[in-house]
Amino acid sequence: MDAQMIQDVASVADAADTIPVRFIRPEDDRPRVKDQLPQVPVIDFSIKDEEELVAQIYNVSSEWGIFQLVNHGIPDDVISKLKQVGTHFFELSQEEKEVYASPPDAKIVDGYGSKLQKQVDGIIDGRVDHFYNILSPRAAVSYQFWPKNPTSYREATEEYTKYLLKVGERLLRCLSKGIGLEENEIRAAVGGDDLVYLLKINYYPPCPSPDLALGVEAHADMTAMTILVPNDVQGLQVLHQGNWIDAQYIPSALVINIGSVIKILSNGKYKAVIHRATVNKEKTRMSWPVFMVPPEDREVGPHPKLVTEQNPAKYKTKKYIDYAYCKLDEIPL
Repeated sequence: MDAQMIQDVASVADAADTIPVRFIRPEDDRPRVKDQLPQVPVIDFSIKDEEELVAQIYNVSSEWGIFQLVNHGIPDDVISKLKQVGTHFFELSQEEKEVYASPPDAKIVDGYGSKLQKQVDGIIDGRVDHFYNILSPRAAVSYQFWPKNPTSYREATEEYTKYLLKVGERLLRCLSKGIGLEENEIRAAVGGDDLVYLLKINYYPPCPSPDLALGVEAHADMTAMTILVPNDVQGLQVLHQGNWIDAQYIPSALVINIGSVIKILSNGKYKAVIHRATVNKEKTRMSWPVFMVPPEDREVGPHPKLVTEQNPAKYKTKKYIDYAYCKLDEIPL
């Protein structure tokens, strides 16, 4: 592969007890947080009062753009098995993992890879190996890129997918009703049955100088929504009211990120959270985000019902593929 894998870079850095200069972030872009900051909101998905649930999701999605979801209905053992098979895969040899790497010129996203690209100023923008699988719709799934080692990878991932789809669809209904639309209108706008659920497994190896580097730089997801399962190693930070805040690990919780597509569809009523990933000096951090992504040719723009003379469109309407290759959100440095 063109890029040297992050795990290989990490092993060299560990031996030297330092990191290469190209990984060191500028002083004002290093992973620091202030003390006594508010916590990322937590929502109980088992609330019986649907109107109350819709109101809570609307409030946190418009103010924060992120929340942690508990009592979501996905059994603990299903999440545990998802983590186990993903961890097992990344413990394989480099040669075994690269069997599942997609060719550099391939148009598909599935497979194993590494993000180790230089920015214009020569700084590496992240330390992360990753693995992609499309989970849904079924016609888009490329099973040739699903690992055969561990042998339980497909079973564990498909079992998680079965529950995940229910959570994702209910969240879309709540988000739709929260801004005065019919419950299925946001789902229809982002692709309906063609909405892609794309799993990405992130692997952030230990870093000898975690105060100088980042796992992934600050960004907002160009998705409808992202549903993330973390491991127990702290690393996700979100930007709220000008401050970087650690998203505390809650066992079995799902982290829900509102993406830029729903921000656009809502004409700015919902916020697309800006977030980044830090690294740990002693432990490997992993995460399992599932990106809910519209088809490439889907027209994305403010929903017509939310545009009036008094509240004109804040964003242009264009194909998702065109939005996906531009920076919609201004990332503070």
